[in-house]
Amino acid sequence: MTARRTTTGTALTADLNPTRNIAMLMHEDLARTRMREAEHSAERQRLVHRISAARRWRRISGWAERRALQLADQL
Repeated sequence: MTARRTTTGTALTADLNPTRNIAMLMHEDLARTRMREAEHSAERQRLVHRISAARRWRRISGWAERRALQLADQL
């Protein structure tokens, strides 16, 4: 195995240990997978939040409509 030299005279580690490069790629792939999973989880959480907020506003608007009808009847 030949090691290339940099301008400072030290050998590049990827050339000395070619399996290290593969291990790094696996780590990068795992990190990307975790990031993708985190993004999907965040997307699901946003969707759940939007749905629950829509339900809450629907309940509030129904209450406001009933309250307005009650007050209109009292006049």
